[in-house]
Amino acid sequence: MVPPRLTAITILFGVAVPTVGDEGALPTALPGFNGITTPFSLETLQIIAPYAFGVAIVGLIETLLTAQLVDSITETGSSKWRESWGQGIANVASAFFGGTGGCAMIGQTVINVKTAGARTRISTFAAGASVLVLTIVLHDVVAEIPMAALTAVMIMVCVATFDWHSIRPRTLRRMPLGETAVMVITVVVVVVTDNLATGVLVGVVVAALVFARRAAHVVSVAREVVDEHTVRYRVRGALFFASSNDLVTRFSYAEDPEHVVIDMSDAHVFDASTVAALDGVEQRFAKHGSSVEVVHLNTGSTAIHGRLSGELG
Repeated sequence: MVPPRLTAITILFGVAVPTVGDEGALPTALPGFNGITTPFSLETLQIIAPYAFGVAIVGLIETLLTAQLVDSITETGSSKWRESWGQGIANVASAFFGGTGGCAMIGQTVINVKTAGARTRISTFAAGASVLVLTIVLHDVVAEIPMAALTAVMIMVCVATFDWHSIRPRTLRRMPLGETAVMVITVVVVVVTDNLATGVLVGVVVAALVFARRAAHVVSVAREVVDEHTVRYRVRGALFFASSNDLVTRFSYAEDPEHVVIDMSDAHVFDASTVAALDGVEQRFAKHGSSVEVVHLNTGSTAIHGRLSGELG
């Protein structure tokens, strides 16, 4: 109720404040079909591609985060694939009518779902229809709304949307250092660069590095002597470039007998670097006169190991 009250006060008392109308003229009719008004050339694509890519990435991330949040609040499920396709098609179609790209808005969605109690997509349609009526039919009234009133609304949206529990000292002390670092670095980059896309990109890269570092320490190799001629190694964990870089050092090449079995029943091979590491293990054992048998690979691991083993130099 803040905007109507402030608007009434500024009009009744003639208070000179910046208003919505000062920011530009509001539309008085629905937009028409414009088609492509810019030259469709390689030069144009080179100019707009970086911005289009950044907007698309940020838009998709915010839409998917919003969908996940709504699923959590309403205890329902949604198709993230359908949401992404719908957003992309709608953005392309709106461009032909002079519209700009858009995405799901976490702040407005939280107010809509949490505060207003909305549970269906009719609420989204009603919100859009209301904005349409305000801008097309009541544009003269909307033009008189003080910008300060809208600022107050956005501040309250931020207050209601923000998860204050996430920055409590007690929570931060219990959170893994890596996750806290990702949050702080992302916020700092967004504030310093004034570019959400850059902050999101840096945050994703840092999160990937934190995950890779953490995953590198979850692989274990256990040695078991079967008999005087055979030793079995049980490998456990997800094997990819970060976790398999020291796999070669986990075996006792000089001490093992002529037959070595590597049991992969509790492991999964994700990339070529792991296959190369397993090939390196076999080569080292071969130098010590031992033969290696890799057993119990799951379907996915068998496919990538069979395709790349012996082909990586």
